[in-house]
This record gives sequence, structure tokens and C-alpha cells, in this order.
Amino acid sequence: MTDAADSRHPGSASPLGDAFHVFDTTLRDGAQREGINLSVADKLAIARHLDDFGVGFIEGGWPGANPRDTEFFRRARAEIDFRHAQLVAFGATRRAGVAAADDPQVRALVDSGAPVVTVVAKAHDRHVELALRTTLEENLAMVRDTVEYLRSAGRRVFVDCEHFFDGYLGNPEYAKQVVRTAHEAGADVVVLCDTNGGMLPARIQAVVRTVLADTGARLGVHAQDDTGCAVANTLAAVDAGATHVQCTANGYGERVGNANLFSVVAALELKYGMRVLPEGALREATRISHTIAEVVNITPSTHQPYVGVSAFAHKAGLHASAIKVDPDLYQHIDPELVGNRLRMLVSDMAGRASIELKGRELGIDLGGDRELVGRIVERVKERELRGYSYEAADASFELLLREEVEGRPQSFFTTESWRAIVEDRPDGSHANEATVKLWAKGERIVATAEGNGPVNALDRALRVALERIYPELAQMELVDYKVRILAGTHGTESTTRVLVSTGDGGGEWSTVGVADNVIAASWQALVDAYAYGLLRAGVEPVG
Repeated sequence: MTDAADSRHPGSASPLGDAFHVFDTTLRDGAQREGINLSVADKLAIARHLDDFGVGFIEGGWPGANPRDTEFFRRARAEIDFRHAQLVAFGATRRAGVAAADDPQVRALVDSGAPVVTVVAKAHDRHVELALRTTLEENLAMVRDTVEYLRSAGRRVFVDCEHFFDGYLGNPEYAKQVVRTAHEAGADVVVLCDTNGGMLPARIQAVVRTVLADTGARLGVHAQDDTGCAVANTLAAVDAGATHVQCTANGYGERVGNANLFSVVAALELKYGMRVLPEGALREATRISHTIAEVVNITPSTHQPYVGVSAFAHKAGLHASAIKVDPDLYQHIDPELVGNRLRMLVSDMAGRASIELKGRELGIDLGGDRELVGRIVERVKERELRGYSYEAADASFELLLREEVEGRPQSFFTTESWRAIVEDRPDGSHANEATVKLWAKGERIVATAEGNGPVNALDRALRVALERIYPELAQMELVDYKVRILAGTHGTESTTRVLVSTGDGGGEWSTVGVADNVIAASWQALVDAYAYGLLRAGVEPVG
């Protein structure tokens, strides 16, 4: 048995010291979200990002119950030099009728080497009798013995009271007795868990305030989001005196998720005036949110508060007019405080202010030219009426803007013709071939290529035709492709909108094409994608 925890862990990262805890459970509770399956390498990467963000505690999983988690703790001790966070091992109280020292899962918590252990305990009398199949008295003994054993092994102990709020509604005295028992046995924090996520803020606040007064324990809160109130419930618990908040990155978790780490800490720092992260860390919120989303392979939520790409996006012309005068008129904080940015969306709702602000965002000064701005507004509205969507295709909009400002298309070649052929073969396979005929820098070019679909074949044919003249294209690749059949038309005669995302290793951009068939719409989007990419690379357009 390991008698001392890893001494490299520095303690709570909060500028408030140990007075307030930001506790992250992405690697344990967050990993229970449908669609997330973390490897050990994934968990190590996320742990590093969370430590960079400055959380005080990172719950790494359940060593002993899960071989992957056991390996994670072994490798984390050897491979990560935590600067801010303490690593936390999660487990359960001893089994009924077994001494804590003899319970292999309790011993595995000590063997993990984590300096902090979170023990889950039943606080709902019906769960004790129906799930654990033991007596209420034995459950209290299980809590007490496990906490005392872990404390004797030199571990700091937090106790998660599972189903606490539901148990409190049915039997408040027993729920509070579980809290007292954990506290008196030496638990540093007793966490009240809304395991089913059914509570609302007013009830959370009232219960936390009462339990705090009646037990004298230091309390934390763990809120699930089944009513959409996990962040609000967490803040309500803080209002009532909780000094330990459990969250997950991007609100990942079982069912609909947990309290969102980034929303909670942003609210605490920017609304409550509490410094709970190291200096400057909050400005990394958006970057770290999106980076963790990439690791778990889930597209970042665009409408996530504070860190979503739409969190400070403005579409209505009325909003844009006000923001042009003062951004604070339609924003509750400066986006830069959380590492985000203001975005103006260009759509059929756009007015002059929207266009001017979007131009400024893209680095194009429209100079207050009312005639120019008016012309752009009308062109955008006309094209949106035909099915274009520029709010999702900044690159296509910038090309349109530059064409109007400079009085010429931002083109690098002209198209003579193109065609795509799909051949259905007797064996059931398909062959896709595309031919493009272009003019570039005074030269007529004809190129043919095959692909795994007609659009891929067109993309390859364009590359074959142009890479010799524009070697910069070699750095570009199509990273996403979306097709939308537009409302108001019917079946195979419908108008089609295609959105293409392209990257060059240093960034990504989106372009749009609209036509009466998917291949023609795709061609438009591809042409814009290459034109914008060449502009990014500093190539001068020829038309």
C-alpha cells in the first residue's frame, strides 16, 4: 500500500487558495456521455489542458474498477508535471460487511498515488436499502470507515453524497446524517449531488443553506443538467454557501450532461467577482473548450454560452446599428475576457451597419461609402433570396466584398467548362471522373481526374490543372462538406446549397455554392475555396 501521495501536486489553483475549489470531472463523469470513448492518451491530453486552465482538482477516473483508469493514474504520475491541479481518484465506500482495509477497490484508491480521493456514498435511504441491500446504520459505518481509512493513508478525502437532494426530500434527517458522518470522519468536503438532475435553483439554495447550518460541514455541489439548470443550480448552491463546485468541460456527462465548467467559472469570475482561476486563465476558456472538443471528437456547440462561436454573434440589423455605436449595448461582457470574439453575421437581415462592421471584422474598411455599402446590402439580400447563406460562409462573403470594393472579381482562373461523369458498372461498382477546362495566366489547361465521388473528382481535377501554376494549393485540403436541400422546391428539382470547409494547416474557411443541382453548387463552393485560399497565401488575383 502506498502511504503518501505524490508530493509534486501543488494544491488548489484558486487565487482564493483552499477557500474555494473548482473541481473538474470531465475524465470520469464527463466521459459517461454517449459518444465519448476516451483512450488513456486522450485522458492525459485533456488533463494537461485542464491543468493549463487552472482548475484546482482533476478527477481522473476509478482506479481498480477500470484497467484503463488504473493505467491513466500510473502514467499521469510519471508523465504530467501538474502546475495547478491535484489529481483525484474516484471510488466507492467499502462494501457492506467488509473492512475498508480489506476492500480491494478501496485499497486501489490508495495505490493510485492520487493525493485526493473522492468517495461516492449513498445519501438516499431507499437507495441504501434497495441498491446496496444493507441497513441505514451499516451505510453510515461504510462512510465513516472508508473516510477514516483513507485519511490514515495520508489522503485528502471528498465525499460525494449521491442522490442527496432526492433523498433529502424523502428523509431529510438521514440525508443530513450521512453528511455529518462524513464530516466527522475527516472528509474535507461533502458534496451534495443532484444525481438525477431534477432540482431547480430555489430548492437547491434552500437545501444547501439548511444543511450547512445543521451539519457544519464544508459543502460542495454536483449538478446534472436534466432540467437545463445545472449551471444555475451550481451558482445557487454557491449563493447558499457551497465552496466547492464540480463541473465538466463543455457540460459533458451522462444523459444531457453536467454543469458546464466554462459557464460556471466565467460566471464566478465575471458576475460574482471571485478569482477562482490563475491570472489570465479565463482568456483561454474558448481555446481550451474547443481543444477538448477536438480530443473527444465532438463538434463544439456553436451556441454554448461564453465560448461558443455564436456566443457573441449578431445578425439583426438593429443590433448591428447599436453595436457600431457601442458593443456593450448588445453584449453582456467583452468577448475577449473569455478568449472569444464579436462576430457580425451577414444575411437577408443585414443592414448597412452589419455590412460595415463585418467588413471591419474582415479587415476591409468600407470608408463610410453609403453607395458602396448600399450596393453590397442589396447584393447580399438578392443572393440570400436565391438560397445563399453567408453567415456560415465568411470566405465567400469576403470575396464578394472585395469584388465590390476593388471593382473586379477575386479570381485566379476562368472556367471554360467542366463536367463530372458517374459510371455504373455491371459489378455494382461506380467510377467517378471529372474533366475541367480552364484558363490561368494566359494558358489553356485541360485536366481529368478520378475520385471517390463526382465532387471529389472535380476537386482533384482542379488540383491537377492548377497546382503547377499555383503550388500554394498543395497545402489546402477539403475538411468538411455539407449539402442542404432548400425549402420551397420539390424533390429532385430542388435548389441545393453546398457549404465547403477548407484548411491549409494554419486555419479553416467556409464557402458556399447554390444551384439547381448538387454538382454545380459544389463547383461554385470549390472555386471560392481555392480563390480565398490563394488570397490567404498572398497570391495576387488576375481578375
